[in-house]
Amino acid sequence: MIHIERLHFGHGARSLFVEAEVTLNPGEKVGLIGANGTGKSTLFALLRGLLHPDGGEVRMPPGWRLAHVAQETPASERSALDYAIDGDTPLRALEAELARLDRLMAGDAGEDDVRGERIAELHGRLADADAYTARARAERLLAGLGFSQTQMAMPVARFSGGWRMRLNLAQALMCPSDLLLLDEPTNHLDLDAILWLEDWLKHYPGTLIVISHDRDFLDGVTHVIVHIDRQRLRRYGGNYAQFERTRALEISLNQSQLEKQNRERAHLQHFIDRFKAKATKAKQAQSRMKMLAKMVAVAPLHAASPFSFEFREPLAAPDLLLATERAVAGYRSTDGAGRPIVSGIDFTLHKGQRIGLLGVNGAGKSTLVKTLAGELPPLDGAIRYSTGIAIGYFAQHQLDSLREDESPLKHLMRLAPDTREQDLRNFLGGFNFSGDSASSPVSAFSGGERARLALALIVWRRPNLLLLDEPTNHLDLETRAALTHALAQFDGALVLVSHDRHLLRAVTDEFMIVADGRLRPFPGDLDDYRDWLFRTRLTERGPPAAVADNDSPDTGGRKDARQQKRLAAEARQRRAQRLRPIETRLEALERQMTELGARKNELDRKLADPGSYAQDHKTQLQSWLIEQAALARDLERVETEWLERQTELESGDEESP
Repeated sequence: MIHIERLHFGHGARSLFVEAEVTLNPGEKVGLIGANGTGKSTLFALLRGLLHPDGGEVRMPPGWRLAHVAQETPASERSALDYAIDGDTPLRALEAELARLDRLMAGDAGEDDVRGERIAELHGRLADADAYTARARAERLLAGLGFSQTQMAMPVARFSGGWRMRLNLAQALMCPSDLLLLDEPTNHLDLDAILWLEDWLKHYPGTLIVISHDRDFLDGVTHVIVHIDRQRLRRYGGNYAQFERTRALEISLNQSQLEKQNRERAHLQHFIDRFKAKATKAKQAQSRMKMLAKMVAVAPLHAASPFSFEFREPLAAPDLLLATERAVAGYRSTDGAGRPIVSGIDFTLHKGQRIGLLGVNGAGKSTLVKTLAGELPPLDGAIRYSTGIAIGYFAQHQLDSLREDESPLKHLMRLAPDTREQDLRNFLGGFNFSGDSASSPVSAFSGGERARLALALIVWRRPNLLLLDEPTNHLDLETRAALTHALAQFDGALVLVSHDRHLLRAVTDEFMIVADGRLRPFPGDLDDYRDWLFRTRLTERGPPAAVADNDSPDTGGRKDARQQKRLAAEARQRRAQRLRPIETRLEALERQMTELGARKNELDRKLADPGSYAQDHKTQLQSWLIEQAALARDLERVETEWLERQTELESGDEESP
């Protein structure tokens, strides 16, 4: 178990933890929450031994293996796949020692017997460490986190910051561990990767502690919440939704208790003030003064809410905002050649429409939004905007376009040069930029503060169409709640790309999906989308193109014979698409079994020959024995996978119409 007892820790004069205590049991999946700056990352550093308590203890079982996500990624020329495997540090240590002994064996035969025994032992330990499946395990991790086969072979140095953080996450998941610490693991992930990670963590056998501002992710993964509040640690059973209900009840009960105590205090104080000067009542007054002094104050609980805001009413409200005509979203290379990402875009956007854009990583959601916003001209076709349209566009790259040396006030003054400074300050105060923070340069701001400023600049423009691409990145739970409330009240149209499922559910009315280079309506909800992802991409059982119009629920009515034949043909095609990867894998496994079996039979014949055991064949014999053991393990692994895939194929046949 993890025991935190009477923990005291502070930075300078500021105390983060005072008499903090909590106990976590092996195998528990824990969500660590609290307002920004309350000490969540500090607690992780204490658990890792990077910091030491000023008082109290942080104890965990001796020998526990701990894994965490590194914050820095070296610009290495190692491939992404090798970098992920490097996360299994015990495996890499065994491989390094084996390579060293192999070099010694080749150069000096003086201690061959001892070294040979050690080599045999290392091969056994490598088998115990699942060395022969390491590459396949790393490939599954990277694929789940959104890497293609081509990207897995790319050097780490070629990836951007967000993708390097995914590589660090893959390393942490690859590492054998008893305790896994994840600090905002979903920040750089798309929805498909978050759903995959959520499923992976559900099956993680060790103890998990995760810091996250994604409430749906916390609900899906955790069954214990530890809340940092007023320098203490408070444990709650259940997921985040249960924590919210319990916390709301606590606040309500505490408020009632606080009001009752305040009435009692006022009554006592009134008696004291009235009678303390009267000799006949002096004793009673003194008694009540003692009662008042001994009364333990009930500390008020507050629901943390840094700020709330709302979108101002648009200056114009046209019914039709934009229409696309066979538009193609994509990029042009330096030689002018077009690289289409999403083609044949035909749709209209009206006032009040609220669309959530779905699609796997790299499908083209951001490219589509950027094209609709006019930041990227269409490669073909046309986008027609109505007179009076005012677009509020938010994307992560816009945070980088904020001027580092200028303050929020200066940014807003550029948009509204004729508005009084006090009015601008009042507006910024609604976004928690008040006093000095409104005049401070952006260079000192955190990612969350930059995101709030970008939202403030959008709100000031009074848009009637919002195009938002991952607006919740860097925002904490309370700020996300404020954004959700503001978007729910927004009168204009909305197109939203987000990995925050709670936000998508709360503010959108319909979904569209970008898949196979096309934009289509998606007829289901987020649960249907999750099912589709696991049926197609996340279980590698079919291509994203499996979502099509014929995947929509049957709307009822009798179908004629021609339509029945068409549906049957489409069902056969979907079945072939779904089962083809399994059949291809089965063929590859059968080839492997044939090759491994032939080599094993050859070694068995050599080892059956008495001459192989002569003294001068000792080194060769040892090599054969090691290879025979490895071949047996590989053959067993391949046969097991073949049986699993064959069962999967047969199940798929039974499910087909």
